[in-house]
Amino acid sequence: MQGVTMRRVLTLCLLSLAMLGAARAAAPAAPAFIAVDVPEARLAGEGDYTWFGMRIYRAQLWVGPLGYQGAASDTAPFALELRYARALDGKKIAEASYEQMQKLAVGTEPQRLAWLQTMQRIFPDVREGQRIAGAYRAGIAPGVRFYLDGHALADVPDGDFARAFFAIWLSPASTAPKLRSALLQDAAPLP
Repeated sequence: MQGVTMRRVLTLCLLSLAMLGAARAAAPAAPAFIAVDVPEARLAGEGDYTWFGMRIYRAQLWVGPLGYQGAASDTAPFALELRYARALDGKKIAEASYEQMQKLAVGTEPQRLAWLQTMQRIFPDVREGQRIAGAYRAGIAPGVRFYLDGHALADVPDGDFARAFFAIWLSPASTAPKLRSALLQDAAPLP
């Protein structure tokens, strides 16, 4: 009887490991443009941003083997991609980003005004289903590269701007704490 029980336990363990392996194998592959900026990118987490019950976009955070170490990291690049659920004016996207930076008190007011002008110049109008991504470029000269549907829009080689921009979603003081938690769900470094 004990041999049968041990076989069942062993069978259940092997089945569990196989299912875990299948679940990991089914993880989505990073889009090619993200893999350029975030080598060995993996999906850390995703979630929806809603406003008064309306879904605005679906966000995905992509990290490399070092995980998410904060936008001040000089070694751990990451990318945040937003897939829009509705059409939005690019200027409104820039203004909303500026307002979030104000709420988080990142940068000085002159910096935020300059960043607003940069975002108004860069951010296009979007249609439902379009994607805007920002890739945090770690290193000696940190900054952010923006993409629209996988095509490069602009590079902003300003580490202060990059940190302020990503703080909108990833700061502990984010105004969307549930989305932040969802994005950082699996953002730890790999063992």
